[in-house]
Parts: sequence; structure tokens; C-alpha cells
Amino acid sequence: MSEDLAWIGVDLGTQSVRALAVADDGTPLAAASRPLTSHRDGPRHEQDPEQWWSATSAALADVTAAIAGTRAMGGVAVCATSGTVLLTGPDGTPRTPGLMYDDIRAGDLAEQAQNAGSDLWSRLAYRMQPAWALPKLLWWRDQGLLRDGARLAHQPDVITTRLVGRPVAADSSHALKTGYDLLDECWPLDVLARLHLDPAVLPTVQRAGSLLGTVGAAAAEETGLPPGTPVIAGMTDGCAAQLGAGALEPGEWNAVLGTTLALKGVSRTLLHDPTGAVYSHRAPHGDLWLPGGASSTGAGVISELFPDADLDALTAAAARVHDVPLCYPLAGTGERFPFVAPDARGFGLDIPDPATRFAAICHGVAHVERLCFDLLHHAGADVSGPVSTTGGGARNPWWNQLRCDLLGVPVRVPADAEAALGMAVLAAGAHDRDIAGAAKRIVRLHRTLEPDLTRTAVLAPAHRAFVDALEQRGWLDPQLAAHARARTERNDA
Repeated sequence: MSEDLAWIGVDLGTQSVRALAVADDGTPLAAASRPLTSHRDGPRHEQDPEQWWSATSAALADVTAAIAGTRAMGGVAVCATSGTVLLTGPDGTPRTPGLMYDDIRAGDLAEQAQNAGSDLWSRLAYRMQPAWALPKLLWWRDQGLLRDGARLAHQPDVITTRLVGRPVAADSSHALKTGYDLLDECWPLDVLARLHLDPAVLPTVQRAGSLLGTVGAAAAEETGLPPGTPVIAGMTDGCAAQLGAGALEPGEWNAVLGTTLALKGVSRTLLHDPTGAVYSHRAPHGDLWLPGGASSTGAGVISELFPDADLDALTAAAARVHDVPLCYPLAGTGERFPFVAPDARGFGLDIPDPATRFAAICHGVAHVERLCFDLLHHAGADVSGPVSTTGGGARNPWWNQLRCDLLGVPVRVPADAEAALGMAVLAAGAHDRDIAGAAKRIVRLHRTLEPDLTRTAVLAPAHRAFVDALEQRGWLDPQLAAHARARTERNDA
């Protein structure tokens, strides 16, 4: 019976890998994490795929040891960062570093990828972006590395291959940014031919939530997972967090405020955004779509600018700041959502007073989040809420209420929502063939915030000024800017 099983979720993030075990009613059983390190050099951002496995296997070993003998393992699913890829040999052994989700070394090849499949990308309602996986594959092509049986793998494929003991299919969620056709559920051979890519370099693909295989003997010894434990095809970290927040009905959204800010919602139709910032995954349940996007802004800029600060004290001081300067909290170069601007750079990050700078960053992220919803609404999405908020930034109550007030809709704060929990939900739902039902059993709500609509109106002029500043820099589509301003005028009424 499923009530006696433990469900395991693994989240390969930017800074760490986390493994989590929960009971079928959502009771946390055990959790463990290990740090990950990156190498950054200008537009390049790499990680060592061998570290992904060593960190994951160690975290899983801690989790399985903590619950040994208490429950059987029902299944494990893995999520990772979207657009992170590497090359392997035919047996799955890594040949290159992992090129991370925000690595834009192949940015000049995005136009080539876009032009080769423009009709398909239009049907799928997105544009190829500089940091996506298909341009990276073209970069490897031009480096002469697609030879001797080279295979593209997505970040979670490294883990699922090691768990099963042989190369397994990629999941359709991670394959999106590599150009997988989510409508016909196949690789687009005509597009690959125009790009001079051999289809043999790409993995087979299965839908998220399907069975990839079972844990093999070698992985069982390293992780403590029993041999034969089902390994379930996962989803990207943004989708995983959405499952972990229980946002599975049309009109519901989840905002992950981690190193970056990612939004995902549920729609009955495939949304078409002419700016190319919104893209949609196929939902693992029903005939639904999961639209959204990932910004390059988020809480990561706080880690960079305030590495050793007392964040509670900074928050208290920021709450007393009345005249908050405009800020676009972008630590690096390039933005992906709510607009695509490879040359965008942050502003308002050099404010001398720490409390004012911290307040400006928090307000700036909140304005980015509101603008993301402006864009989604402009594309035809139902953004009436509620919005769930997850990620490390969601642990700050003042920031949560600020975001709630600026959005003007209820915000739910789940008790334990995280991407790893979403993968546990997916594993449980795959077992029962009812992912929505698994989410209702497993996801628990901590509290619901209600917006102060008076403050929503007070914040509206600042949002208009924020939109104006982005449009003046040439980053924001004029039609989107006008739509965003019009929505704030309704808040003023």
C-alpha cells in the first residue's frame, strides 16, 4: 500500500543538491544536502558532472540511512536546472563540464537555432534564447566535439543514468530547451538537418512522470536505495517547485525565489508570447500546459552583495526605509524573463547605505515579479491567483508581504514546499497515476497572506516608474510596457 512507502525527491540546484524523503501523507521523514561549486569566467558558467553524482549519492545515503528499516522506498525522481547540458560518451560517462543554465558562451548561435526552426518554435510559443541548450549544442558542433559517439545529456540524466546503471531516456521537461517538439513528442528531424546535427547525438525522451528504470546494484551500494527502486522521469526545477507548492489547477501560480526568480502556472491552452520570454512545459497530468519563465534576478544578488550580513537585521532596517530608489537587481549580464535582453545590466546596486540598498533590491525583485505577471496576463494567462511562493527568499516574511501587496492577490506560503518535495510528489503520483491527488495528500500549507490593497495602490506609481526605466533602456517591448502601466492604473482606482 502506498501509505507505507517513502517517496524520494532530489533537487540539483546551483549551489547545492538536496535529497528529501516524505511519507505518503506529506510527513517529512529525512533530508540531506551537499554543496556544489561552480566555475565562472565572463559569459561561461560550468560545473563538474562528477560532483553532481558524488554530492547526490552522499545526500541520498544520508536520507536512506535515516529511514532505514522504517519504510519501503516507493520511488525517486530528480529535477535540475533548466538548460544545463553536457556531452557524454555512449555509456553516459561525462566528456565535458556541465554548461550551466545561464552560460551564454553560445549566445551568438541562438539566432541560427531560431532561424532553423522558426515555424516550430512559433507553434511551441517560444523563441530560442542565448542561454538555452540547443545553441550550446551548436557551439559543441563548431568545436568539433560531436564525434566518436558523443551524446548530449541534460543535468538530471547524469544522475538517472548512474542510478539505473545504464543510459536512460531524458525527460521531456528538461528536453524543451534542446528543441524537443512537445506537441508531436519527438525530436524535429528537419530542424536538426538544417543545423547539420546528427539525431544520434540526442537522447531518447519520455514524458515527465514515466518510469525510466530501476535502481541498479552499484547505485544501491552508494546511495542506500534498494535495488529495484523505481526511477521516475523528473522535471525542471521550476516545474518541480510548482508541484511541491501544489499549484496544479488552471489560474494557480508558483513563484520560486531562490538564486533566480522562476514563475510557473497552469493553463488549459498553450500561451503565445510574441516577446519570446514565456515558454510552456507539458504538464505531467491531464491535457494541460505549464507556462512561465525564469529571470536572471533573484535572491542570488543578495548573497553576492551581502555575503556575511545579518539578514534579519537588514530586513528590519529595510522595512523602515520610506523612499526606496529604483533598482534592477541583476548581478551579471543578460535577462531572460520578463523580457529577453542579453546585454541588460543591473542598476541601483551601488547605493551606499546598506539598509537602503537591501530595500531597493527587495523592491526591485518584487517589481520584476509583478512585471512577469504583467507579461503573462498580456499573453492571455489567468493570473488571478492565488500565487504560492517557495525558495530561500520565501523565508523572509517582510519580503513575502511586500510581494503580496505589489501583486495584489493572495499569496500562499507552503509549509515545506521545495523542488525536492515536488519530485517526491511526482514519484508518488507516478505510482498511483494521479499526480494531482498525490499533491493534495503531500503538500501542506503554512499560511496564506492577503494583500493590503491600500498599499497595492501606493506601490503602483513605483511600478510604473520601474516599467518606464526599463522601456527607456530599450529592454521592454512598448506594448508590454503600456499593458503593465494600464494594470497599475486599475490598482490606483
